[in-house]
Amino acid sequence: MNTDVVIVGAGPAGIFTALEMIRSGSRQKIVMLDKGAAIENRKCPKSLTKQCVNCKPYCHITTGFSGAGAFSDGKLSLSCEVGGDLPQLIGEESAQQTIHYADGIYLEFGADEHIEGLDNTEEVKDIRKRAIQAGLRLVDCPIRHMGTEKAHGIYLSIERYLQEHGVEMLFGCECTNLILEESVCKGVYALYKGQELEIHASRTVVATGRRGADWLERICAEHNIAHQPGTVDIGVRVEVRNEVMETVNRVLYESKLIGYPKPFKNKVRTFCQNPGGFVSQENYDAGLAVVNGHSYKELKSNNTNVAILCSHNFNSPFNQPIEYAKKVGELTNMLGAGHILVQRFGDILDGKRTWPKELAQSNLKPTLPDAVAGDITAALPYRSMMNIINFIQAVDHVVPGFASIETLLYSPELKFYSNRVKMDENLNTSIAGLHCLGDSSGWTRGLMMASVMGVVMGRRIAAEEAAR
Repeated sequence: MNTDVVIVGAGPAGIFTALEMIRSGSRQKIVMLDKGAAIENRKCPKSLTKQCVNCKPYCHITTGFSGAGAFSDGKLSLSCEVGGDLPQLIGEESAQQTIHYADGIYLEFGADEHIEGLDNTEEVKDIRKRAIQAGLRLVDCPIRHMGTEKAHGIYLSIERYLQEHGVEMLFGCECTNLILEESVCKGVYALYKGQELEIHASRTVVATGRRGADWLERICAEHNIAHQPGTVDIGVRVEVRNEVMETVNRVLYESKLIGYPKPFKNKVRTFCQNPGGFVSQENYDAGLAVVNGHSYKELKSNNTNVAILCSHNFNSPFNQPIEYAKKVGELTNMLGAGHILVQRFGDILDGKRTWPKELAQSNLKPTLPDAVAGDITAALPYRSMMNIINFIQAVDHVVPGFASIETLLYSPELKFYSNRVKMDENLNTSIAGLHCLGDSSGWTRGLMMASVMGVVMGRRIAAEEAAR
């Protein structure tokens, strides 16, 4: 098969590359492949089974058109301060302008016009004051919340738009390797419907998301694509009653707090806050179960959940941060017999495990019903655990009650985007014809910034086409 551009991965970065090429008037042929399903065929059976059945050959929540975005809480962060390090590559002003542009595209396809976190200035000042007193930084970031159920419909509209404009989509198609000739990428090898397939292209865009970060890391090592180990995030998802988070939820919707707690002073941050949301499970290769959070526009719970992530940076000779995080997750899964572990914060401080009877007697009821009560401290590294405990106690000064006895901690929450592919401002890698985008590239974190990177790539391709 021959094409002009092949896009590996149908997540936001890949989607917006194709979208921007079309909107810029490009006439180049685009083939997009993903080992998951079209969005209309992505269905998680947990709503019926009430527990994760570990779908094979892949998890429908993490894989398929729109990537993990289809079943995520659907929050678009509208500040270039949030979402990774892409501004370092393309400049802060350019990043912010492109965020505004990409946000406009989401609105065209049906995103809610309401933006969270713009009002209540005096109350924001009060929250920031308390954060400063606790040694934390509050990041201002307006949020456009699509909602888990609404995001699905928005991405379905985008999928159909791309198909109507000639983008060929191969679902159930797994990229196995790159086609390289004398340090030039000429396309990809793929497995499609049980057959080996060669897709030859002038440009190859790899945008495999967090789901494919470890695969891309292996590809970089195999073909000497310039890259370096980046940061790996290890943490927990915290769940509290809505009453505890009432003011922050109303004023900010999502409180993005950053701290460097003693004694290790690693960066610790909140991420993906879901007011009235639900804790969820995602499955990766080899059955690795990790925790996440969803927030719907209509369906609400009595709880708010938010991730607390501890950043770890490794130096030579260690160069396998993704594998390190996976081992932490595997150990946690082992203790939970393949399930997500949950423990009360008070029990952690008391040095004991949590028992199912204690959860049943608490005011706070878990929104992940098949989570197993246990002891997450037996699996998480000491450094990570101490950072998380001290950070939670600092947040308690900003949000009284956050560090209560009944506060729930689910584990493991892991973010697989640590491999950082070296690129220039035009998103060129050390291999001619190859571009790596989105969370798997190590440059972005989350829906909006991955979408922005796709816009930048689409513009570059279209501009070079016009110049020829």
